Amino acid sequence: MLTLAWAWLLLLLPLPLLFAKRVHVQTSTSGHLQLPGSSETLQKTAAQRQRKSLLPYWLIWVCLVTAVARPLWVGDLIELPSKGRDLMLAVDLSGSMQIEDMVLDGKPVDRFSLVQHLMSDFIERRQGDKIGLILFADHAYLQAPLTQDRRSVAQFLSEAQIGLVGKQTAIGEAIALGVKRFDKAQESNRVLILLTDGSNNSGSITPEQASEIAAKRGITIYTIGVGSEVMERRTLFGKERVNPSMDLDEAQLTSIANTTGGRYFRARNAQELAQIYQAIDSLEPTDSEQLSYRPQSELFYYPLAAALLISALMMLWRLPMIQSLTYLTKREAL
Repeated sequence: MLTLAWAWLLLLLPLPLLFAKRVHVQTSTSGHLQLPGSSETLQKTAAQRQRKSLLPYWLIWVCLVTAVARPLWVGDLIELPSKGRDLMLAVDLSGSMQIEDMVLDGKPVDRFSLVQHLMSDFIERRQGDKIGLILFADHAYLQAPLTQDRRSVAQFLSEAQIGLVGKQTAIGEAIALGVKRFDKAQESNRVLILLTDGSNNSGSITPEQASEIAAKRGITIYTIGVGSEVMERRTLFGKERVNPSMDLDEAQLTSIANTTGGRYFRARNAQELAQIYQAIDSLEPTDSEQLSYRPQSELFYYPLAAALLISALMMLWRLPMIQSLTYLTKREAL
């Protein structure tokens, strides 16, 4: 978008008209001898020639005033990265996450599909935060480092598949990997959200050891246990009600959260999981002050260069006339 920083200076554009009008009045009343009959024609012709001769000066004046008014090209609005939280998401991809004991939009879905759907909305709301993604099963793997590109993190989560990194549950390794990635980040509010439906049965470090290290590094861990408590399944003797979350170690997840100053949440259905994300939003609010700016490019040198070019062309055009007058003056002097 083209704009002028000091547009009020354009009021100077008609200033030469005042001087030109004043000079014209003084010339017309100076009492020069005028020939009868042809005076009006001569005056019109002289006025036209005068206007043509003044046109380059007008153009130079317009260019100079425009340059002084500081023309600017203002670009599109750019949001500056604000200093928010470093938020790492650790998501369980073990085999039990494919149990279909959840309901989404009236249809039964597995646990991981529900997590993908609701966590994508949670990621999108974390404006200003750096978000990373860890997937864990037999071992923990960094899927996305801490970044403000929320769309990429959500895309990585949507492309993840159950069994991609094994079938066991390495909760301790997931916490340890998150701690390691936080060490490479600058000082900020460090939050790890760990979501699982089981207990630690794999990995080279225990959740207790990893959570103690996280507490010393100032990392807050929020743990979420996923899975319903009642599920019907068909057997040879009819329908049977079972607890599909028997493997969920709530005591361990509560201990991890308490050690780091966080909280443990239980998600038995889609509504509870959505409420948990809202609760975390309130416990760890995003930075509401978003700074932005519009890049500006100075353009004053264009009208200034045009004024200089017109002046140079006028000098080149008048140079032969000046040389002729100089020659005639010298000849008369001889």
